[in-house]
Amino acid sequence: MNKFDNRPERDIIYLYEDNDIVAVSKPAWLLSVPGRGKDKMDSVAYRVQQKYADARTVHRLDWATSGVMIMALNARAHRHLNKQFADRQTQKRYIAVVGGIVEKEEQCIALPLRCDWENRPRQIVDWEQGKPSQTHVSVDSRDTDKRQTRLILRPVTGRSHQLRVHCQQIGHAIIGDQLYAPPVWRDISPRLLLHAEWLQVRQPSTGELIEFFDQSPF
Repeated sequence: MNKFDNRPERDIIYLYEDNDIVAVSKPAWLLSVPGRGKDKMDSVAYRVQQKYADARTVHRLDWATSGVMIMALNARAHRHLNKQFADRQTQKRYIAVVGGIVEKEEQCIALPLRCDWENRPRQIVDWEQGKPSQTHVSVDSRDTDKRQTRLILRPVTGRSHQLRVHCQQIGHAIIGDQLYAPPVWRDISPRLLLHAEWLQVRQPSTGELIEFFDQSPF
């Protein structure tokens, strides 16, 4: 069981704003979009819409994940950005700290994932009904004293909990993961050590590549 307080550690931080896009730094334990019920209204989308009433969601981060998240500020930008994500034209980089020492310097994880309906929101590997998912993994550093490895994760697809399940499946669950990590790694951090550090998209009006960076807090 989680023994920590799962409330947002801070407010969102604005990283970038133009006529089409707003980029923010999302804290851990803040929903990307409102959930069901008034108690789940608070979210990145809700907070951004207090400043930009027409802001629209184009992608999401897990509740427990921190990092870069963007929203569209008009209908045209929303369509353009949605297509970029759907066509996998965006580039993303995450930082994760996992339990154990990862030996391979680089690897590509490709597994079919689907929701575990009896244990939602958990995702599982299903070779018959799962949807394809792929992540490029490289080692950033190893801490042999703590028996932990810092990884750079570059997802090709964007399945729910993809990075968390992929790390679990190679035997190195992300530290602080309340769904997928064994207690020895789950209970040593007050938060999930997964951070969306960098995102690259094309600006909807100009077509220029623009990058958003949010330094990992761990």
